Amino acid sequence: MLKNNYLLVVCAFFMLSSCKEKTQITFYETNLTSKNNHIIEVNIPLAIANDKVAKAINSTIKSYIITALQIEESNDSVIKSVEESIENFNNEYNSFISKFPESTQEWEAQIDGEVIFKTPYIISVSLTAYTNTGGAHGNLNISFLNFNASTGETIENNKLFKNINAFKKIAKAYFKANLEDKDLIFDTENFQLPKNIGYSDDGIILLYNTYEIAPYASDIIEFSIPFEVVKPYLIFNRF
Repeated sequence: MLKNNYLLVVCAFFMLSSCKEKTQITFYETNLTSKNNHIIEVNIPLAIANDKVAKAINSTIKSYIITALQIEESNDSVIKSVEESIENFNNEYNSFISKFPESTQEWEAQIDGEVIFKTPYIISVSLTAYTNTGGAHGNLNISFLNFNASTGETIENNKLFKNINAFKKIAKAYFKANLEDKDLIFDTENFQLPKNIGYSDDGIILLYNTYEIAPYASDIIEFSIPFEVVKPYLIFNRF
């Protein structure tokens, strides 16, 4: 009987060890391009896709890039890969040049990413996309993607906190303090959390993209709240 119990304990140990190993996602830096790429640079982290968790993370990251490179005027069929997106972007540029050969406007797209936080429980990735299709100025957008390290699924902002309203009150105070050294005035009474909230080594990071707060807010606003301040409200609070 004791021998059987011992075997059960050993089996359980190896099962738990196996599950733990599956959560240790490893990333590598990669450059995604195409043979006809002239004006696009994509440098992002991808998970080593040896299981469905890593594949789910990669799928989400690549979907972001496909969307970032999408040109509204394009009537092409649904694009399914980053390489297709790059080809389509180049084709649209070549089409523009054919129609307006005298134009001196240059197109470009630069997408960079990095893993800003990683534990066996949560992974945060930052993606910065800059695109310019010949307008007066380009479009810069930064996005945080939070992943459940056990499943590869993205975590919505409201699923990061046990009590998002309590967190919002803390964030509001840090937001107001962050504006003290800036020549900006906002109605903090109508404070809203940003679309981008992520984990970083400095704590919970909040980022407002250009014009996210107000039409005249032309700068990116970014600040962090230390973990020790918000840890009681975090669902993923094991670091």
